[in-house]
Amino acid sequence: MESDTNKIVLNNLGHFLDHPECVAWGPDNRVYAGGEAGQVYRFGLDDETYDQFAQVEGGFVVGFALDADCNVYACDEMLARVHKITPQGDVSIYSSGNEEQAMRLPNYPVFDDNGNLFVSDSGDFGEKNGFIWRINPSGLSEIWDRSANGFTNGMCLSEDGRSLYVVESSPPLISKIEIQEDGSAGERSVVVELPRQVPDGVALDSKGNLYISLYNPNIIYQFTTSGELITLYEDWRQLSLIAPTNVAFGGDDLKTLIIASLCGWFVHTAPMEVSGLPLRHPKIG
Repeated sequence: MESDTNKIVLNNLGHFLDHPECVAWGPDNRVYAGGEAGQVYRFGLDDETYDQFAQVEGGFVVGFALDADCNVYACDEMLARVHKITPQGDVSIYSSGNEEQAMRLPNYPVFDDNGNLFVSDSGDFGEKNGFIWRINPSGLSEIWDRSANGFTNGMCLSEDGRSLYVVESSPPLISKIEIQEDGSAGERSVVVELPRQVPDGVALDSKGNLYISLYNPNIIYQFTTSGELITLYEDWRQLSLIAPTNVAFGGDDLKTLIIASLCGWFVHTAPMEVSGLPLRHPKIG
């Protein structure tokens, strides 16, 4: 049920998905989503059914990125690794860390234009021990940043690829890390604080506005370039939007906001007036 103050209209898509936390838009113009028992789904915005094309046995996939060939790079918090999943459903390990540090709770992946994969490793909720990996196209994994450490969660790249926006769920805020010319992590700054809330996902539109999903309470925010925090949708009754997690823009014109709902059975879509930034889908190998 929608509040009179809600500024967007939600539609349900992918009915009877198994508590999807992750959602991404693929280069094949399809939605990719994951289930809490390791299911990997794909479907079009107009599809009434979905295709479960892969299964990660014993896993819980919580964040997706795709390359140019529609291989899915899936963060698995249960098995503590990033999987590479082919369009045919073959699953292999892309990274589980390095010799000095194993992955602990890989949460969300983001590609840059050069095929480097940034992966948030959340750590322990309430403790400042999260960090961010960078995995180069050859699979070499290194800890890239330790400053964004407050349960490091969803991420997105700026349009110019020079800044990485990071959700830190505890303490709740959105931070930004500058990417240096040599690719190393630069200065971290706080973009917006969200006290007494639990942010999870983040996306950018073509005008530079941020879209933030709150796992608790059930809210979708827009944080504008002028610094205004606008409530686009709130479901305090938990009738539809229940524990929203990842967000992404999709559609031919990138004017559809796609929202995963971890405690629900589908993903949501909302038509938007402004197009989103396209996700990077680099060619790997």
